[in-house]
Formats: sequence, C-alpha cells, structure tokens
Amino acid sequence: MVDSEGNRTELVRISVPVGVTPQRLDRYLGSHPDLRLSRTKVQKLIVEGHVLVNGRTVESKHLLKGEEKIEISIPPPKPSELAAEDIPLDILYEDDHLAVVNKPAGMVTHPAAGNYTGTLVNALLFHFGGLAGSPGGDRPGIVHRLDKNTSGLLVVARTDETYASLQSAIQRRELVRTYVALICGHMKDESGSIDLPIGRSIRDRKKMTVTDVRSREALTHYRLIDRFRSYDLLEVLLQTGRTHQIRVHFSHQGHPLFGDPEYGGRQKWHRGQFGPERPLGKRLLALLDRQALHARKLEFIHPITHEQMSFESELPDDFASVLKLLEAEGK
Repeated sequence: MVDSEGNRTELVRISVPVGVTPQRLDRYLGSHPDLRLSRTKVQKLIVEGHVLVNGRTVESKHLLKGEEKIEISIPPPKPSELAAEDIPLDILYEDDHLAVVNKPAGMVTHPAAGNYTGTLVNALLFHFGGLAGSPGGDRPGIVHRLDKNTSGLLVVARTDETYASLQSAIQRRELVRTYVALICGHMKDESGSIDLPIGRSIRDRKKMTVTDVRSREALTHYRLIDRFRSYDLLEVLLQTGRTHQIRVHFSHQGHPLFGDPEYGGRQKWHRGQFGPERPLGKRLLALLDRQALHARKLEFIHPITHEQMSFESELPDDFASVLKLLEAEGK
C-alpha cells in the first residue's frame, strides 16, 4: 500500500505455531525476531488498528494460544515536526546504528510541555539528520533518559532495529548504567540495595515518591567511594530505570542527593546542620545549583556488531569543584 506521498506501508504476516506457551499479543510481537519493534511501538500499532488476529482487531492483552494468523500493517514514518537545532554536543562514539553522547546538566533530554526547543533531541536531529522512530514521535532515538539537571552518558538509536534491540536490552537488564552521586549524611552500610516501589506523588504530580499505589518496582544498588565530614560519595547502579529513581530512593532513606532542590537536598537538609557544617554547606551549595548526580559509565552489547561497548565520562566542573572543596576541608 502506498500513500499520497509515495511512502509504502509494510505488511508483515506471522503464523503463531501450534503449542506455543499462551502469552499476550503485545509481548509476543514485541519479542518476535521477524518484526524487530519495541513492545511500546507494537501497542501503538494495535491501538490504531494496524494489527489483525485471524482477520479482526483485538486488544494488546489478547491471549495467543497457537495457530493464530497475525497481520501487521506498519505505516511509513510521519515527517518529524521537531526542529533540528545547531546545538553543540559531546559525542563520544557514533556509527550508522547508534551514538553515545555526554549530556550536560541543564539540557532536557526530549521535548515536552514547556521545553519544545533546546533539547538533546533537537541537537541530535541536527547532527545526525534522522533517528529511530518512537511512539508518539516526540522522542526519536531516545532509548533511556536523564533528568534535566543530571549530567552524563546516554546511548541514542539511529535506526528502528537498534532502538528495538536496545529497548529489549534494558528490559533484560543488559544495559548497565552506573552513576556517581553525592548524598547528604552517611549511609549506615558502605554497600547495599534499596528495593522500594516508586509511583507519582498524589501531593505533587511533578514529583515521584515511594508508594505502593500505582507504582512500579524499583531497585537501586550502591557502594561507598569516599566519605566526607557530612556527605557520602557513592557509586550507584540502576537495576531498573524509574523516573527520578536515584533521587527518590536516597531521599526516602533520609539522605537526599546534595543540591537537589526537589527532594530536600538544598536548604531543607542543611538547616539541620550545626557548627562549622552549616557555613560549609552554604559554600558548597554556591558551587552547584543542581543535584550532584552524574551518569559516569555505560556498558552494553552492540545490537548489530555484538561487540562489548563500554564508555566513561569525567565529572563535570561544577560537581568536581564540590569534591575539591570537601577534600580541602578534610574528612
């Protein structure tokens, strides 16, 4: 099928074998080797009526039991309405399939309400021309994200095949993301895990919180790198990737990330400090106007070449200046 602009709709037919383990339609198609689409993209196609099971439309949760005939119509991608902007980027690696970039603090990852320009996506569109599609079309190439004021490494997909493969790697927890975080106060143990579900706060819809209501599992691992007078420098490994996960988990423990204005790491925590620690905290806060969180290391298997990929990023100057002052003040 060809649209008015000459773009062709791809038609894929899949026969579900006899005796297959019963499973949801979206899950089956999201992992099918002949399709190479993310589960989210599959769900969008199902909702829009582009997926037929035995000649009729069904829901994503439809249970496949074997012998079904599935027909998927994949429409051509819509021209992006996002503007390509000539914004400098720190690109650590690129090939025809993916790129690894070092995002500065202060840059929003993708366009959203209130931030339609100046984002990482706008910069990527200028540098690479085209990126992998994404559900809704507002996050092309974005496999995982960083908060606006978190700096560090991101892998970006340049093709749909790479996008689907990297999304699957995240779901299988094969894409390893390691952060450096400075927290307020001292953790009881030098290493450990925080296993607490995270959902949206009912008091402030812009924030996340530890809750059992409409939440998702969230698991964070940490180990001590260095200990200062009133702060711990930690290496943090994400087992899951929930919104604000690291910030929420440590704030819930009573140890918000240093400088975090949303989760208690600025004036709120430092008001409880006494003696020389209070003026020291004031000097430190003047050096960093964001949370002390940096995505330092990224490891994954290249989805096309199957090479082991590993990248590291130096701490940005503002974060490094805080540690330099702490070192100078003694432990």
